[in-house]
Amino acid sequence: MTISLSDRERQFLARFEDEVGVTVRDCVVDEDYDRVLFVVEAGEMAEAIGPGGRNVERIEEDLGRSVELIEDADTAEAFVANALAPAAVYNVTISENEDTVAYAEVDHDDTGVAIGKDGKNIEAARRMADRHFDVDDIQLT
Repeated sequence: MTISLSDRERQFLARFEDEVGVTVRDCVVDEDYDRVLFVVEAGEMAEAIGPGGRNVERIEEDLGRSVELIEDADTAEAFVANALAPAAVYNVTISENEDTVAYAEVDHDDTGVAIGKDGKNIEAARRMADRHFDVDDIQLT
């Protein structure tokens, strides 16, 4: 799948990689929630966050926006689970009929975390899962 980035998204991606020293696979500027979503190379999430979240805080100050990180994955199931973090996701099943739907089994106490205020977390997960794995929807179970 080919992912296209705007000039601004390319600049934000390059700035994050230069500042933090990790590989960023994707960047989306989400105007609706005044944030930037970064997909970080699998295995580099801790380094991307930094001690006490310092790297994220520094990038947020630099960009003047909230920053959210998603760890990349090799499968759609793992990617959806990562995109819903920090919610505890027990299992993700992909159903391919007319649409491709990911059914994510989330701990009952973490349903609100997975959805987020005004649905911002689940919408970010849906958007990124669509970009990376052609998943049309994510449903929480």
